[in-house]
Amino acid sequence: MTKQETLNIQIQNEIKTVEEYKFEPIKGYPMLHWKGKRPFNSTQYYPAQLKENYGEEVNGWMNKIFWGDNLQVMSHLLKEYRGKVDLVYIDPPYDSKADYKKTIKLNGKSVSNSHLGFEEKQYSDIWTNDEYLQFMYERIMLIKELLNDTGAVYIHLDWRKNHYLRMILDEIFGADKFQNEIIWHYSGWNKKNASYFNKRHDTILYYSKKGNPKFSPYRKDWESKEQYVKQRKQKLHVEENTGKEFVYSDAGNGTRVKRYIEDALKEGRHIDDVWKIDKLNNSDKSKTNYPTQKPELLIERIIASNTSAGDIVFDCFMGSGTTQSVAMKMGRKFIGADINLGAIETTLKRLNKVSRELVDKSNTLDLDTTEPKDYYTGFSVYNVNNYDVFRNPVEAKEILKKALEIQPLPHNTLYDGEKDGRMVKIMPVNRIATRADLTELITGFNQSKFQKLYDESPNKPVEKILLVCMGHEPDLAANLEKEMKPFKLDVEVVDILRDKSNLEFKRDSEAKIELVKDKLVIQNFYPMNLLQKLSLMKENVGDWKELTESIKIDWNYDGSVFEPKLVDLPEKNELVKGEYGIPEDSGTIRVKITDLLSESLEMVLEV
Repeated sequence: MTKQETLNIQIQNEIKTVEEYKFEPIKGYPMLHWKGKRPFNSTQYYPAQLKENYGEEVNGWMNKIFWGDNLQVMSHLLKEYRGKVDLVYIDPPYDSKADYKKTIKLNGKSVSNSHLGFEEKQYSDIWTNDEYLQFMYERIMLIKELLNDTGAVYIHLDWRKNHYLRMILDEIFGADKFQNEIIWHYSGWNKKNASYFNKRHDTILYYSKKGNPKFSPYRKDWESKEQYVKQRKQKLHVEENTGKEFVYSDAGNGTRVKRYIEDALKEGRHIDDVWKIDKLNNSDKSKTNYPTQKPELLIERIIASNTSAGDIVFDCFMGSGTTQSVAMKMGRKFIGADINLGAIETTLKRLNKVSRELVDKSNTLDLDTTEPKDYYTGFSVYNVNNYDVFRNPVEAKEILKKALEIQPLPHNTLYDGEKDGRMVKIMPVNRIATRADLTELITGFNQSKFQKLYDESPNKPVEKILLVCMGHEPDLAANLEKEMKPFKLDVEVVDILRDKSNLEFKRDSEAKIELVKDKLVIQNFYPMNLLQKLSLMKENVGDWKELTESIKIDWNYDGSVFEPKLVDLPEKNELVKGEYGIPEDSGTIRVKITDLLSESLEMVLEV
């Protein structure tokens, strides 16, 4: 029996034996109400599939990166990590009504084409009705369950929804668990606005699981001796016998003690709740060009204040992997998750570089913290609920609309289009649609319209609906019809994985790889989706390396988990090598070539 067959049996057994996770009801605090608010009292276990391993365990720990819906990821984590996470930092969507894009540029100049770059949607931050609040409500509930009793959560927001999220946090954690409203103030251009001041800060809400969180306030260096003395509003003195400078400090009971300037400067000063930190600029070596990436110093302050070396840090809106990168540099264990494959690949590239720096110790890390005893540099990559059909949920909907010939409805915020007289709703892509996913529809229905149609013809459907799914619970349509009684709905379900398996969602990449004596040589690589977006023909590709983000090679692939021992991650303005020496003990070789869109081609070769 192969490892994969054994894993499949294990997963099925887990699904059978794990019951729903129950949560304590929340009561006694002011509550925010919104259209479609429903209690979140339990969740089910979702299996995860181990896909890749990088590096080795340290003290029995392997960091974890999950690709999938973070609600399902956290539901999966509850089995092993309920009450074990020390710190959660998230930078979730803000309901900004915008699509966030990443600029894709070729790595070289030999490709003969005027279209050498474009913008690729990474994720959409556009929500209908109050679904954003329900989305965040459910995820904050799970975050609370994962935290240990001395744990804390930091939620990064802006002016759009921070007041709503604070009420939700009061409801879930309790108003008495509020610790700070941190203001991150940053510089920018001064624009002339007709009716408001320039918006130049974000808000970070800090709540604890219980009353006494683990906390050691972050200290910042004093800029100078003069700054310290001025802030203390004390006269500077000098000891006659030693020449040491000091000020007097009030010790209580009317007594004073000497506070030596040298000691004070070494110790630094406690920061307050307004953090003046510049946004990332183009010269920052940690910059990944991922939209909404935050500076490492911001995350460093949070991790340093609420964790010790070896503690577990979790971020389920991972993005470019800043939290994970800083945690690794600070000797913390970490778990990360994101629904976007572009975020996963960006994070993996970043973590591989940090891991290499820590192992080699050849580069100085940009963190002002005490060096830990151990660095947790190994990490594994998982899919949750077989989340691996589409690489980009934003793009997936557009592909489905075209493939199914769905007519757009530009001004309709509830439906994704219309087809053959049916209103079309595309359910969440890349995972099985469940009853919980029907909430947006149910709360968005025009009840007054339905009532009028029902009064006119009680036995006729008030709406004909087509649900498009990537796998679904068998009673999905029946549940929707049941929830809307006495109104009658005519619901049809199209399961792409079952009913439309012949649809071509993306063109496969092509590559030619040869084993020449003791070397593995990549002769060419044609990422077809990327070439299409660049309006390039294969014959016009001068150097395939310019289209390539990374190359990873597992010299002894076991047929189940990809464990690359060679990772070719070029620095800026450099290209992958494309030619690699084969180790003497190599067996089955698996090569993974990732292009600039984060799409990968994997090939297996025998020595």
